[in-house]
Amino acid sequence: MDKCVLIVHGGAWAIPSDRVEASKEGVEKAAREGWKQLSQGGSAVSAVQAAVTALEDNPVFDAGYGSVLTDSGEVEMDALIMDGKRMRSGAVGAVSCIKNPIDLARHIMDNTDHTLLVGKGAERQAILAGLEIVDPNSLVTQEGKEEWETYKQYNSAVNSLFSGRSKDESQGIGHDTVGCVALDADGNIACATSTGGITGKMPGRVGDTPIVGAGGYADNQIGGVSTTGHGESITKACLAYTAILNMEQGLSPSDAGQKALTRMMDKVGGAGGLIIINRSGEWCAEFSTQRMAWAAIKMDTIYSGINPKETFENPV
Repeated sequence: MDKCVLIVHGGAWAIPSDRVEASKEGVEKAAREGWKQLSQGGSAVSAVQAAVTALEDNPVFDAGYGSVLTDSGEVEMDALIMDGKRMRSGAVGAVSCIKNPIDLARHIMDNTDHTLLVGKGAERQAILAGLEIVDPNSLVTQEGKEEWETYKQYNSAVNSLFSGRSKDESQGIGHDTVGCVALDADGNIACATSTGGITGKMPGRVGDTPIVGAGGYADNQIGGVSTTGHGESITKACLAYTAILNMEQGLSPSDAGQKALTRMMDKVGGAGGLIIINRSGEWCAEFSTQRMAWAAIKMDTIYSGINPKETFENPV
């Protein structure tokens, strides 16, 4: 257990003050769920799946239950999981009736020859796999409905609205994609990322989350990353893989993450965040938005934060 590490994020954006405590509690709870897997000898893949499932089930976050609505008022979710041992991955895009998209991503990784399935084809696989199918309306909170109604009333562009949370990129904008990275006792690294997207997005829009190298990346020889923020910017900048390359060139996780985020802002003007673990078990949570909820566990200590340069420590 000495070498095991797990870190989760609940999204990088201008988190309102009245949601700070719930966001912090949510990521800490999810980290503990993932840690249970590692403490019982489970794999990094199972740990990140468990942590992200907990985040998807928490309506505080924009993933699974709590997903936001497209321009036409529908739910469309994306998710990715990646195993750094054999560079396997599975992902889904634009799915509407899956309770936990990360479970379907895991099924695709483990049981198909594909890496990404979208829409009806992905949902068909979920049914064949016996995963829980739900009414898409059950995944939407009252806040999500109100947010969509505000979007429709003001007809704001997706890039400026970002779920109605910030219209000024200089303040840092984002949305609450969730994710996890873990290193298990055997030295294996895995990552997982899941999202409900951005309020008012075009139907059929798929962001960075299910894209290997953008929404996440895992390689046992280097490390693992899960990202969050403006999806189009993250995709263009290949944010996760850029951070991996920075570590491969000898940078620490923190320096690698900061450099990747700076490059993204300089190149495409996008803000975001990421969590990273390298092969040695060093970890970090970096973000260029106003806030990002995160929690990490190593040894018998849980670390967490939500504001820049903030870290709380407590026993697990």
